[in-house]
Amino acid sequence: MKLATLRDGTRDGALVVVRRDGAAFTRAHDVARTLQAALDAWDSTEVGLRALAQRLDAGKIDGEPLDVRQLHAPLPRAYEWVDGSAYLNHVRLVRKARGAEPPPTLETDPLVYQGGSGVLLGPTDDLVLPDPSWGMDFESEIVVVLGDVPLGTRAADAGRYVRLVTQCNDVSLRNLIPAELAKGFGFFQGKPATAFGPFAVTPDELGPAWRNGRAHVRVRSTLNGRVVGDTEAGPEMHFSFFQLLEHAARTRAFTAGTLLGSGTVSNADHARGISCLAEQRMIETIEHGKPTTPFMAVGDRIEVETFDPQGKSLFGRISQTVRAPG
Repeated sequence: MKLATLRDGTRDGALVVVRRDGAAFTRAHDVARTLQAALDAWDSTEVGLRALAQRLDAGKIDGEPLDVRQLHAPLPRAYEWVDGSAYLNHVRLVRKARGAEPPPTLETDPLVYQGGSGVLLGPTDDLVLPDPSWGMDFESEIVVVLGDVPLGTRAADAGRYVRLVTQCNDVSLRNLIPAELAKGFGFFQGKPATAFGPFAVTPDELGPAWRNGRAHVRVRSTLNGRVVGDTEAGPEMHFSFFQLLEHAARTRAFTAGTLLGSGTVSNADHARGISCLAEQRMIETIEHGKPTTPFMAVGDRIEVETFDPQGKSLFGRISQTVRAPG
């Protein structure tokens, strides 16, 4: 089942069910007005939404043509946005490039931060860059949308709380981050609004590619028309979504509508490319002593799209242009 949120002039948009090919949709207001409302009552709304999806896919409903520009993020605002860093190749490159050792608990204790969730960008929303010196970067990730998660949830039970899967561009302002980390209090200004894919799908839509809390899919990043990364999201995800959720739920419960990210998808094989410019710059620093790849500039376009093993696009395409304010 594939879901999306239609822009309708309200803050939270209108929930729609999308045909499997992504070309048409039907409105879901008789089941739930918004995706958040559906998540709040998932035990009852899932049945109705799946019935709509089956009728739409079977041609029993005349769907409306879908233009991705009509769509918000699946959740235009969310209760929480929790992002991990589950790909250790990425962590090691970051540390090596700045001459720092990885933490001793790198392989046993996930890195997690909490981002802003009150304003989330849609798949075609512009990226506003007030100051080019801030160093704007994209980060291509896989994301799961959660139901209500109890305090103390263990990885073995975490699968029951994963409602949907999607993708995101977790934008970073790289040149603001070091000074923030030096304060010893984490990210804030260095992490502006995150953009999400057009569609969020139930895990069964991934088929066998969804297993053991990992999405065994390819995440393609295209910058200004050139593919810069075609990375594998499954094999090198050291901490699964289930393990990330166990870590996050150690001291708190989470409400339905919480977003949990994988962190930048990263592969040790450089031939797979990159899912963020910082990683390319890290490789250049390690190999040549300094980076040569610039961060994003006004006019640049970043596209992120995820494919299953058969080459089918799963979550639609994020396509964003960097612009100046105003």
